[in-house]
Amino acid sequence: MCSSIMPMTRTLDVSVVALPDTGVATMFGVLDVLNSFRLMGIGDPSAAPPFRAGIVGAEAGPLPGVSGVPVPVERSIRDVAATDIVIVPSIVLGPHGWETGRYPDIVAWASRMHEQGALLCSACSGIFLLAETGRFDGRDVTVHYDYAPQLRAAHPGVRVHPERALMVAGSRDELVTSGASTTWHDLVLYLTGRFAGAVLAQETARVFALQWHQDGLAPYMVFEGRSDHGDAVVADSQEWLRTHFSLATPVEQMVVRSGLAERTFKRRFTEATGVSPLAYVQRLRVEEAKRRLERSEDSVEAIGWHVGYEDSAFFRRLFRRITGLSPAAYRKRFRVPIITTPASAPNPDLSRSSPRR
Repeated sequence: MCSSIMPMTRTLDVSVVALPDTGVATMFGVLDVLNSFRLMGIGDPSAAPPFRAGIVGAEAGPLPGVSGVPVPVERSIRDVAATDIVIVPSIVLGPHGWETGRYPDIVAWASRMHEQGALLCSACSGIFLLAETGRFDGRDVTVHYDYAPQLRAAHPGVRVHPERALMVAGSRDELVTSGASTTWHDLVLYLTGRFAGAVLAQETARVFALQWHQDGLAPYMVFEGRSDHGDAVVADSQEWLRTHFSLATPVEQMVVRSGLAERTFKRRFTEATGVSPLAYVQRLRVEEAKRRLERSEDSVEAIGWHVGYEDSAFFRRLFRRITGLSPAAYRKRFRVPIITTPASAPNPDLSRSSPRR
Protein backbone atom coordinates (compact mmCIF):
# COMPACT_ATOMS: atom_id res chain seq x y z
CA MET A 1 0.00 0.00 0.00
CA CYS A 2 1.54 3.28 -1.09
CA SER A 3 0.01 6.73 -0.84
CA SER A 4 -0.70 8.77 -3.91
CA ILE A 5 1.43 11.56 -2.49
CA MET A 6 4.34 12.32 -4.82
CA PRO A 7 7.83 11.30 -3.70
CA MET A 8 9.82 14.00 -1.90
CA THR A 9 12.79 15.70 -3.53
CA ARG A 10 14.68 16.34 -0.29
CA THR A 11 15.97 14.27 2.58
CA LEU A 12 13.30 13.83 5.25
CA ASP A 13 14.19 14.04 8.92
CA VAL A 14 12.93 10.97 10.78
CA SER A 15 12.82 10.97 14.58
CA VAL A 16 12.75 7.47 16.05
CA VAL A 17 11.63 7.76 19.66
CA ALA A 18 13.49 5.82 22.36
CA LEU A 19 11.87 5.03 25.70
CA PRO A 20 13.23 2.94 28.58
CA ASP A 21 10.83 0.17 27.48
CA THR A 22 11.46 0.34 23.74
CA GLY A 23 12.14 -2.92 21.93
CA VAL A 24 15.55 -2.42 20.37
CA ALA A 25 15.15 -5.00 17.59
CA THR A 26 12.38 -3.01 15.93
CA MET A 27 14.11 0.31 16.58
CA PHE A 28 17.43 -0.69 15.03
CA GLY A 29 15.69 -2.47 12.16
CA VAL A 30 13.81 0.70 11.24
CA LEU A 31 16.99 2.76 11.53
CA ASP A 32 19.06 0.34 9.46
CA VAL A 33 16.61 0.30 6.58
CA LEU A 34 15.77 4.01 6.46
CA ASN A 35 19.47 4.97 6.60
CA SER A 36 20.64 2.31 4.16
CA PHE A 37 20.05 3.72 0.70
CA ARG A 38 23.61 4.88 0.03
CA LEU A 39 25.24 2.18 2.12
CA MET A 40 23.44 -0.62 0.29
CA GLY A 41 23.53 1.00 -3.13
CA ILE A 42 19.77 1.43 -3.36
CA GLY A 43 18.58 4.04 -5.84
CA ASP A 44 20.53 6.83 -7.53
CA PRO A 45 23.85 7.33 -5.69
CA SER A 46 24.05 10.93 -6.89
CA ALA A 47 20.67 11.86 -5.41
CA ALA A 48 20.07 12.90 -1.82
CA PRO A 49 18.97 9.94 0.31
CA PRO A 50 15.24 9.98 1.03
CA PHE A 51 15.62 9.75 4.81
CA ARG A 52 17.95 10.66 7.61
CA ALA A 53 16.75 8.73 10.66
CA GLY A 54 18.06 9.29 14.17
CA ILE A 55 17.14 8.41 17.72
CA VAL A 56 15.49 11.01 19.92
CA GLY A 57 14.46 10.75 23.55
CA ALA A 58 13.78 12.67 26.71
CA GLU A 59 17.52 13.16 27.18
CA ALA A 60 20.51 12.73 24.88
CA GLY A 61 23.07 10.07 25.75
CA PRO A 62 23.02 6.32 26.44
CA LEU A 63 19.63 4.98 27.48
CA PRO A 64 19.50 1.58 29.22
CA GLY A 65 17.30 -0.56 27.00
CA VAL A 66 14.69 -2.94 28.36
CA SER A 67 16.62 -5.88 26.88
CA GLY A 68 19.89 -4.74 28.43
CA VAL A 69 21.23 -3.23 25.21
CA PRO A 70 22.11 0.47 25.64
CA VAL A 71 20.39 2.78 23.16
CA PRO A 72 22.45 5.78 21.91
CA VAL A 73 20.00 8.67 22.00
CA GLU A 74 21.38 11.29 19.62
CA ARG A 75 19.10 14.20 20.41
CA SER A 76 16.84 15.31 23.21
CA ILE A 77 13.32 16.24 22.14
CA ARG A 78 14.09 19.70 23.51
CA ASP A 79 16.58 20.11 20.68
CA VAL A 80 14.21 18.92 17.95
CA ALA A 81 12.13 21.90 16.93
CA ALA A 82 10.86 20.28 13.74
CA THR A 83 10.88 16.88 12.08
CA ASP A 84 9.10 15.28 9.15
CA ILE A 85 8.31 11.86 10.55
CA VAL A 86 7.97 10.61 14.12
CA ILE A 87 8.23 6.85 14.62
CA VAL A 88 7.60 5.18 17.97
CA PRO A 89 8.93 1.59 17.78
CA SER A 90 7.58 -1.39 19.67
CA ILE A 91 7.25 -0.98 23.41
CA VAL A 92 7.66 -3.95 25.72
CA LEU A 93 4.60 -4.00 27.95
CA GLY A 94 5.15 -5.36 31.42
CA PRO A 95 2.82 -7.74 33.28
CA HIS A 96 0.57 -4.84 34.23
CA GLY A 97 0.31 -3.46 30.71
CA TRP A 98 0.83 0.11 29.60
CA GLU A 99 0.76 2.84 32.22
CA THR A 100 -0.57 6.08 30.75
CA GLY A 101 0.99 9.40 31.66
CA ARG A 102 4.57 8.14 32.12
CA TYR A 103 6.08 10.27 29.35
CA PRO A 104 4.10 13.53 29.19
CA ASP A 105 6.96 15.55 27.69
CA ILE A 106 7.41 13.14 24.78
CA VAL A 107 3.64 12.98 24.18
CA ALA A 108 3.45 16.78 24.13
CA TRP A 109 6.43 16.97 21.77
CA ALA A 110 4.92 14.43 19.37
CA SER A 111 1.68 16.39 19.39
CA ARG A 112 3.54 19.59 18.51
CA MET A 113 5.39 17.88 15.69
CA HIS A 114 2.06 16.69 14.29
CA GLU A 115 0.64 20.21 14.47
CA GLN A 116 3.63 21.34 12.40
CA GLY A 117 2.91 18.73 9.73
CA ALA A 118 4.87 15.65 10.83
CA LEU A 119 3.63 12.12 10.28
CA LEU A 120 3.02 10.16 13.46
CA CYS A 121 3.95 6.50 12.98
CA SER A 122 3.98 3.55 15.33
CA ALA A 123 5.41 0.08 15.05
CA CYS A 124 3.32 -2.44 16.96
CA SER A 125 2.79 -1.29 20.57
CA GLY A 126 4.30 2.15 19.93
CA ILE A 127 0.70 3.26 19.40
CA PHE A 128 0.17 3.18 23.17
CA LEU A 129 2.35 6.27 23.50
CA LEU A 130 1.08 8.06 20.40
CA ALA A 131 -2.55 7.46 21.33
CA GLU A 132 -1.98 9.70 24.35
CA THR A 133 -1.68 12.64 21.97
CA GLY A 134 -5.39 12.29 21.21
CA ARG A 135 -4.61 12.48 17.50
CA PHE A 136 -5.81 8.93 16.93
CA ASP A 137 -9.21 9.31 18.58
CA GLY A 138 -11.89 8.23 16.13
CA ARG A 139 -9.21 6.84 13.81
CA ASP A 140 -8.46 3.32 12.63
CA VAL A 141 -5.22 1.82 13.95
CA THR A 142 -3.54 -1.55 14.27
CA VAL A 143 -1.43 -3.09 17.00
CA HIS A 144 -0.15 -6.52 18.00
CA TYR A 145 -3.20 -8.76 18.35
CA ASP A 146 -2.23 -9.71 21.91
CA TYR A 147 -2.24 -6.03 22.89
CA ALA A 148 -5.53 -5.11 21.20
CA PRO A 149 -7.74 -5.55 24.31
CA GLN A 150 -5.41 -3.38 26.38
CA LEU A 151 -5.35 -0.66 23.73
CA ARG A 152 -9.14 -0.64 23.47
CA ALA A 153 -9.43 -0.39 27.25
CA ALA A 154 -6.85 2.40 27.54
CA HIS A 155 -8.13 4.38 24.53
CA PRO A 156 -11.78 3.54 23.82
CA GLY A 157 -11.98 6.32 21.24
CA VAL A 158 -9.46 4.54 18.98
CA ARG A 159 -10.75 1.95 16.49
CA VAL A 160 -8.44 -1.07 16.72
CA HIS A 161 -7.95 -3.57 13.87
CA PRO A 162 -5.33 -6.12 15.01
CA GLU A 163 -5.87 -8.24 11.90
CA ARG A 164 -4.42 -5.47 9.73
CA ALA A 165 -0.69 -5.21 9.06
CA LEU A 166 -0.75 -1.48 8.28
CA MET A 167 -3.28 1.30 8.75
CA VAL A 168 -3.07 4.82 7.33
CA ALA A 169 -5.47 7.43 8.68
CA GLY A 170 -5.90 11.19 9.04
CA SER A 171 -6.93 13.91 6.61
CA ARG A 172 -3.36 13.98 5.25
CA ASP A 173 -2.65 10.26 5.60
CA GLU A 174 -0.39 11.39 8.41
CA LEU A 175 -1.28 8.78 11.05
CA VAL A 176 0.38 5.46 10.27
CA THR A 177 0.34 2.35 12.42
CA SER A 178 1.79 -1.12 11.82
CA GLY A 179 0.67 -4.26 13.60
CA ALA A 180 2.37 -7.20 15.22
CA SER A 181 6.11 -7.66 15.48
CA THR A 182 7.80 -7.66 12.05
CA THR A 183 5.13 -5.54 10.38
CA TRP A 184 7.64 -2.76 10.86
CA HIS A 185 8.71 -4.10 7.45
CA ASP A 186 5.39 -2.88 6.07
CA LEU A 187 5.89 0.49 7.75
CA VAL A 188 9.34 1.21 6.30
CA LEU A 189 8.34 -0.08 2.87
CA TYR A 190 5.22 2.10 2.96
CA LEU A 191 7.26 5.19 3.86
CA THR A 192 9.82 4.37 1.18
CA GLY A 193 7.16 3.89 -1.48
CA ARG A 194 5.30 7.01 -0.44
CA PHE A 195 8.27 9.36 -0.36
CA ALA A 196 10.87 7.72 -2.59
CA GLY A 197 8.71 5.83 -5.06
CA ALA A 198 7.54 2.28 -5.67
CA VAL A 199 10.74 1.26 -7.48
CA LEU A 200 12.92 2.07 -4.47
CA ALA A 201 10.45 0.36 -2.14
CA GLN A 202 10.68 -2.76 -4.26
CA GLU A 203 14.47 -2.61 -4.35
CA THR A 204 14.61 -2.09 -0.58
CA ALA A 205 12.41 -5.13 -0.04
CA ARG A 206 14.70 -7.17 -2.29
CA VAL A 207 17.96 -6.08 -0.67
CA PHE A 208 16.76 -6.69 2.89
CA ALA A 209 14.41 -9.61 2.12
CA LEU A 210 11.58 -7.61 3.64
CA GLN A 211 8.03 -8.55 2.81
CA TRP A 212 4.61 -6.99 2.84
CA HIS A 213 2.14 -8.90 4.99
CA GLN A 214 -0.40 -8.70 2.19
CA ASP A 215 -2.62 -11.41 3.69
CA GLY A 216 -2.97 -9.38 6.89
CA LEU A 217 -2.38 -10.82 10.34
CA ALA A 218 -5.47 -13.00 10.70
CA PRO A 219 -3.45 -16.16 9.91
CA TYR A 220 -1.22 -15.44 12.93
CA MET A 221 -3.99 -14.72 15.40
CA VAL A 222 -5.03 -17.36 17.92
CA PHE A 223 -8.65 -17.32 19.00
CA GLU A 224 -9.17 -17.25 22.74
CA GLY A 225 -12.75 -16.79 23.80
CA ARG A 226 -13.45 -13.99 26.22
CA SER A 227 -13.67 -15.35 29.77
CA ASP A 228 -13.91 -12.25 31.96
CA HIS A 229 -17.65 -11.75 31.47
CA GLY A 230 -18.89 -13.18 34.80
CA ASP A 231 -21.72 -15.25 33.31
CA ALA A 232 -21.42 -18.68 34.98
CA VAL A 233 -23.73 -20.42 32.51
CA VAL A 234 -21.75 -19.19 29.52
CA ALA A 235 -18.45 -20.00 31.24
CA ASP A 236 -19.63 -23.57 31.79
CA SER A 237 -20.57 -23.83 28.11
CA GLN A 238 -17.17 -22.50 27.07
CA GLU A 239 -15.38 -25.04 29.23
CA TRP A 240 -17.51 -27.85 27.81
CA LEU A 241 -16.86 -26.67 24.26
CA ARG A 242 -13.12 -26.81 24.81
CA THR A 243 -13.21 -30.59 24.43
CA HIS A 244 -16.50 -31.09 22.57
CA PHE A 245 -16.42 -28.56 19.73
CA SER A 246 -16.03 -31.29 17.11
CA LEU A 247 -19.33 -32.99 17.94
CA ALA A 248 -22.07 -32.84 15.32
CA THR A 249 -24.45 -30.46 17.14
CA PRO A 250 -22.49 -28.62 19.84
CA VAL A 251 -24.70 -25.51 19.91
CA GLU A 252 -27.87 -27.52 20.44
CA GLN A 253 -26.19 -29.54 23.19
CA MET A 254 -25.03 -26.38 24.94
CA VAL A 255 -28.59 -25.06 24.93
CA VAL A 256 -29.83 -28.26 26.55
CA ARG A 257 -27.01 -28.20 29.13
CA SER A 258 -27.75 -24.59 30.05
CA GLY A 259 -31.40 -25.21 30.88
CA LEU A 260 -32.27 -21.93 29.16
CA ALA A 261 -34.55 -21.21 26.25
CA GLU A 262 -32.60 -21.33 22.97
CA ARG A 263 -33.06 -17.64 22.21
CA THR A 264 -32.09 -16.65 25.76
CA PHE A 265 -28.95 -18.81 25.72
CA LYS A 266 -27.76 -17.51 22.36
CA ARG A 267 -28.34 -13.91 23.44
CA ARG A 268 -26.44 -14.36 26.71
CA PHE A 269 -23.60 -16.22 25.02
CA THR A 270 -23.18 -13.53 22.37
CA GLU A 271 -23.32 -10.70 24.92
CA ALA A 272 -20.75 -12.44 27.15
CA THR A 273 -18.22 -13.53 24.54
CA GLY A 274 -18.76 -11.03 21.74
CA VAL A 275 -19.50 -13.76 19.18
CA SER A 276 -22.45 -16.05 18.55
CA PRO A 277 -22.33 -19.67 19.75
CA LEU A 278 -22.00 -20.93 16.16
CA ALA A 279 -19.16 -18.50 15.37
CA TYR A 280 -17.44 -19.51 18.62
CA VAL A 281 -17.60 -23.18 17.63
CA GLN A 282 -16.26 -22.37 14.17
CA ARG A 283 -13.31 -20.46 15.61
CA LEU A 284 -12.41 -23.31 17.95
CA ARG A 285 -12.60 -25.80 15.10
CA VAL A 286 -10.40 -23.67 12.87
CA GLU A 287 -7.85 -23.24 15.67
CA GLU A 288 -7.57 -27.00 16.03
CA ALA A 289 -7.34 -27.36 12.24
CA LYS A 290 -4.50 -24.82 12.18
CA ARG A 291 -2.64 -26.80 14.81
CA ARG A 292 -3.01 -30.03 12.84
CA LEU A 293 -1.96 -28.40 9.59
CA GLU A 294 1.18 -27.15 11.30
CA ARG A 295 2.13 -30.40 13.02
CA SER A 296 0.71 -33.38 11.19
CA GLU A 297 0.76 -35.02 7.77
CA ASP A 298 -3.02 -35.47 7.73
CA SER A 299 -4.86 -34.46 4.58
CA VAL A 300 -7.02 -31.34 4.58
CA GLU A 301 -10.10 -33.56 4.21
CA ALA A 302 -9.11 -35.67 7.23
CA ILE A 303 -8.43 -32.59 9.34
CA GLY A 304 -11.75 -31.05 8.35
CA TRP A 305 -13.54 -34.25 9.33
CA HIS A 306 -11.69 -34.46 12.63
CA VAL A 307 -12.72 -30.96 13.72
CA GLY A 308 -16.34 -31.45 12.75
CA TYR A 309 -16.89 -30.95 9.01
CA GLU A 310 -17.88 -33.78 6.68
CA ASP A 311 -18.14 -31.33 3.76
CA SER A 312 -14.50 -30.57 2.93
CA ALA A 313 -15.46 -27.80 0.49
CA PHE A 314 -17.36 -25.97 3.24
CA PHE A 315 -14.42 -26.46 5.61
CA ARG A 316 -12.01 -24.95 3.10
CA ARG A 317 -14.25 -21.92 2.55
CA LEU A 318 -14.70 -21.38 6.27
CA PHE A 319 -10.97 -21.74 6.93
CA ARG A 320 -10.15 -19.15 4.27
CA ARG A 321 -12.81 -16.74 5.55
CA ILE A 322 -11.44 -16.84 9.10
CA THR A 323 -7.70 -16.96 8.42
CA GLY A 324 -7.42 -15.30 5.03
CA LEU A 325 -5.55 -18.34 3.66
CA SER A 326 -6.54 -21.68 2.23
CA PRO A 327 -5.63 -24.70 4.39
CA ALA A 328 -2.87 -25.65 1.95
CA ALA A 329 -1.43 -22.12 1.93
CA TYR A 330 -1.60 -21.99 5.72
CA ARG A 331 0.28 -25.29 6.01
CA LYS A 332 2.95 -24.08 3.60
CA ARG A 333 3.48 -20.87 5.55
CA PHE A 334 3.45 -22.17 9.11
CA ARG A 335 4.74 -25.71 8.86
CA VAL A 336 8.06 -26.02 10.73
CA PRO A 337 10.82 -26.80 8.20
CA ILE A 338 12.14 -30.35 8.44
CA ILE A 339 15.69 -29.05 8.86
CA THR A 340 14.76 -27.58 12.25
CA THR A 341 13.16 -30.77 13.57
CA PRO A 342 15.33 -33.32 15.43
CA ALA A 343 15.23 -36.67 13.66
CA SER A 344 14.32 -38.45 16.88
CA ALA A 345 11.54 -36.05 17.85
CA PRO A 346 8.29 -37.89 18.58
CA ASN A 347 5.10 -36.95 16.79
CA PRO A 348 3.27 -34.18 18.64
CA ASP A 349 0.22 -35.12 20.65
CA LEU A 350 -2.77 -34.06 18.62
CA SER A 351 -5.44 -35.64 20.79
CA ARG A 352 -6.60 -32.48 22.52
CA SER A 353 -10.07 -32.44 20.97
CA SER A 354 -12.63 -35.21 20.90
CA PRO A 355 -13.32 -36.48 17.37
CA ARG A 356 -16.86 -36.96 16.22
CA ARG A 357 -18.25 -40.43 16.68
